[in-house]
Amino acid sequence: MEQKVHNIHADLIDRCLRGDATAQNQLYTLYARAMFNVCYRIVNDQNDAEDVLQDAFVSAFTGLDSWRRSATFGAWLKRIVVNKAINFLNKKKIDLVQLDEAHEFVEEEHTIVDNLTVKRVKQAISQLPDGYRIVFSLYLLEGYDHGEIAEILGITESTSKSQYNRAKKKIRELLKHTDTGHERRS
Repeated sequence: MEQKVHNIHADLIDRCLRGDATAQNQLYTLYARAMFNVCYRIVNDQNDAEDVLQDAFVSAFTGLDSWRRSATFGAWLKRIVVNKAINFLNKKKIDLVQLDEAHEFVEEEHTIVDNLTVKRVKQAISQLPDGYRIVFSLYLLEGYDHGEIAEILGITESTSKSQYNRAKKKIRELLKHTDTGHERRS
């Protein structure tokens, strides 16, 4: 049984389809901040993220008639944003590390608890190599599964899993490294 998708902005989208610039501006205002965050997590540069965001909205508005309403507008737009960000990085010749598929990366579970802040975690994520950061962001922050990530990036599912695990390990190392520079205060 197919589940019906309720689009809360259907009237606004219909107005956009008729070329209503005010409706386009309203739709942009509703989604721009969230989609900018998606862009930024992938491209890791504010100016580049702004450029990708504008390109994604132009594509969304010019291709709005191709939206089939089987998914929410936000999900459809997010897919465009992710694809634009990935294409942007590909144009910059960002290479993802291809790993031997037979090699299974097994990670030890460690817990870092002391003095973690959102700022420190964001800094650690921004220091990841591009391939790691992209997979980490798509999986953990954007909610894509490894099969979807593999399809989006043109890599194998095992490469996506390995990149994600290596990203987590690298973040732990970065957080431990910055934690050793801080003295505990009681």
